[in-house]
Amino acid sequence: MKSARDFSRVHRKGQRTATKHLAIRALKVKALQVKTSNKAVGGVENKSSTSSFCCGSKQGSRSASTSSHPKAVLGPHFGISISRKVSKRAVVRNRIKRQLLAIIRQYLPEIDPAWQVAIVVRPAAVECSFDDFLRELECLLKKLEIVT
Repeated sequence: MKSARDFSRVHRKGQRTATKHLAIRALKVKALQVKTSNKAVGGVENKSSTSSFCCGSKQGSRSASTSSHPKAVLGPHFGISISRKVSKRAVVRNRIKRQLLAIIRQYLPEIDPAWQVAIVVRPAAVECSFDDFLRELECLLKKLEIVT
């Protein structure tokens, strides 16, 4: 997810669940509702305190969608929002983002491409290890039936 419009739609219409360290909002959309843009279709894009991750193409790809339909969904879309309340240091926030993206990549084959998921990191997450994130994210994804 890249735009505020995408995050807003998931926030308003999506299912939600949370733990002490993470909160998730997820929305299953129809293929024709999701628009793909010509820039940064896949990979990770950092905009201030928000990251997005689309699994549909190679990381860092700058080409347009290779699908024959211009509005086709390439895969599940993830957005990670981590504010300065979590940590003033960008190094810490980026470490948390990298850990969450690594976990998401592990689960990509099990996730239906129609999902849009916004992950919000809470301030208590600074004390979490990778294993804690793995357990919590797995629990949240199963709770929302994103992963079976």
